[in-house]
Amino acid sequence: MRDELIKMLESRQEEMIEIRRYLHENPELSFKEDKTAKYIEDFYKDKDVTVETNVGNGHGIIVTIQGAQPGKTLGLRADFDALPITEETDVPFKSKNDGVMHACGHDAHTAYLLVLADCLIQLKDNIKGTVKIVHQHAEEVPPGGAKSIMETGKLDDVDAIFGIHVLPLAPAGTVGYHSGYAFNGRTYFKLAIKGRGGHGSSPDKANDSIVAGSYFVTAVQTIVSRRLNPMKTGVVTIGSFDGKGTFNVIKDSIEIEGDIRYSDDEAQEVIAKEFQRIVRGIEELFGVTYELTYTPDYPPLYNDPELTDFVAETLNNIEDPDITKVEEFPKMAPSDDFAYYLKKIPGSYFYIGCTPEGVEEPYFNHHPKFDIDEKSILVAAKAVGHVTCTYLEE
Repeated sequence: MRDELIKMLESRQEEMIEIRRYLHENPELSFKEDKTAKYIEDFYKDKDVTVETNVGNGHGIIVTIQGAQPGKTLGLRADFDALPITEETDVPFKSKNDGVMHACGHDAHTAYLLVLADCLIQLKDNIKGTVKIVHQHAEEVPPGGAKSIMETGKLDDVDAIFGIHVLPLAPAGTVGYHSGYAFNGRTYFKLAIKGRGGHGSSPDKANDSIVAGSYFVTAVQTIVSRRLNPMKTGVVTIGSFDGKGTFNVIKDSIEIEGDIRYSDDEAQEVIAKEFQRIVRGIEELFGVTYELTYTPDYPPLYNDPELTDFVAETLNNIEDPDITKVEEFPKMAPSDDFAYYLKKIPGSYFYIGCTPEGVEEPYFNHHPKFDIDEKSILVAAKAVGHVTCTYLEE
C-alpha cells in the first residue's frame, strides 16, 4: 500500500499546490471560516467516507476512513484558519480578503491533508484499522478549536495522533522533530486596578492606581528571575498599560494586559501561583482593589517520546527523494492548540521545512511577507503518509 500511496501523492503534487493557492487567496479568520469549511466538506462529497461537520465550537470537520481490516485508530490533524494580517507578498495568488492572510501556513496544512486523505480513501481496502482526519478550525484564537473537538468525545477511540507544521527553519525536504515538551504553553491576563482619583497637588488625598500598577509591572518580572527553577523557562510580557489621563490628575483606575509563556506544566503552576500572590500583595501594599482575568489558553505541547522516536526512525529508514533530511529541531517558543490532543492521546507534532528557495533570511510565520516553498506540501504529505503506513502496519 505504501508504494501505491506515495505514487498517488507524487502524481497529485500540482493539485495540492492549486488547493493551497485557492485557500491562500480566500483566507478566513478563526471561528469565521464558513467558506473554507464548505470547501473542505465539498471536497469529500460523494466519496465513500463518513464526514461529520460543525464539530466542537465552530467549523471542525472529522472524516473517518474505515479500513477493510481490523487494527488501530490513527488521527491526523490540520488547521485551516487564517490571521488578521494584511499581506505584503508579491505572489499572484495574494489574499483577496483585506486584512486577512494565511501567514502561518495553514493553507498548506489543509492542502496536503485533503489530498492525502483522498488517497487513503481510495486505498481503504488495504488499510488495517481506521484513520480519522481532523480538519480543525480556529487554532489561532483562544480557546481554539482543538479543546472543544476533544470534549465531544469523537476522538476517544484514537490510539495515536500526528500533525505537522510548516516552518521556515530549513529548506523543503527537511523534516524536524522534538521529543517531550516542544511548544510553550500560554496564558492571557488582564488586571484592572482601582484606587482613588484626585488632584495632582494632593496625593495624600488620593490613591494613585498608576503607582500601584507600575510597581506590579516591576514585581511580576521577578517571578521568572527569582521564583522559577533556572532549568525551566518562562516569559511574562506586559503588552498594554492603559493609564492615559490628564497631566495634573491622579488616575483612579488603570488596566494592564499581558501574555505569559511557560515551558512545561510545572512552570505553569509556579507562575500562576506567584502571579496571583503578587496581585494580592499589591492590593494590600497600596490599599487598592483589583479585578483579575487569568485565562490559560493553550497548555505546553508534549510530544510522546516513544512516538516521536517512531516518527524519526520511520522517516530516517525510508528512501524517498523528496525527504532529504530528518533532524531534531530545537524547542519552540510559540504555542499551538494541538497540545490539547496530546493531553489525552499519545502522538507527535513534527515540522516540515519550507524556506523559499534561494532565500537566506526568510520571514517567519505570522509575518505579512511570510511565504513557503510549495515543494514542502508534497514533503508534508509524504512524511505523514509514510508515518501512517508504518504505524498501521505495525
